Amino acid sequence: MRRALMLVLAVLALPAQALELKPFSASYTADWKQLPLSGTAERSLKAQENGRWLLSFEAAMLVASLTEESTFQVENEAFLPLTYRFNRSGLGKSKQVEQDFDWTEKQVIGTDRGEPVRLAINRGMQDKSTYQLVLQHDVAAGKKSMSYQVVDGDEIETYDFRVLGEETVDTKAGQIDAIKVERVRDPTQSSRKTVLWFAKDWDFLLVRLHQVEKDGKEYQIMLEEGQVGGAAVKGR
Repeated sequence: MRRALMLVLAVLALPAQALELKPFSASYTADWKQLPLSGTAERSLKAQENGRWLLSFEAAMLVASLTEESTFQVENEAFLPLTYRFNRSGLGKSKQVEQDFDWTEKQVIGTDRGEPVRLAINRGMQDKSTYQLVLQHDVAAGKKSMSYQVVDGDEIETYDFRVLGEETVDTKAGQIDAIKVERVRDPTQSSRKTVLWFAKDWDFLLVRLHQVEKDGKEYQIMLEEGQVGGAAVKGR
């Protein structure tokens, strides 16, 4: 259950188009079928000094809380993560991750659950928040399949996605036209399923996420309200 929850929280929101970033904020409701759990989450993107951006995420529910922050910059049409911080409490063991990206030395240095981490990195690699920005940009650009190298704890993991088509999503903000995207996993390695919907008319903000775990439990994330570039998200 803990792993399922973290997978859901990790992809709660995607911000504005990669090379035309706009500050945004979004709130979500989360429901766990077959379990008496519900919660809320907030995610925001803010411009910082020197061309840097801050991507923040906070989630709270009955048995757990989570905070996640990334700073990054866009350089020559590439996202460069600079720092990543993750803290989870409740729902079993707590977890803390710290990562600092040194693009001059091409390495990331940090800690994972108190253990030191040092990994070689190449341009294009992302942290567990910034890959979402790249995914959003690629969906906006019309790509149908995407693959990313992500610094995940003390390893470099490959995250694969594919576009399934277009669909209308009913949210509290109204009916929103969205692009439907699926996380691709090897069925011989994992039976988990993750599907995401990105708003076509709102810089591809995430409006819905549905996940099925290997034990059959289902998780639903739905947009409650949001703002992109100062404008309130509204559907039909």
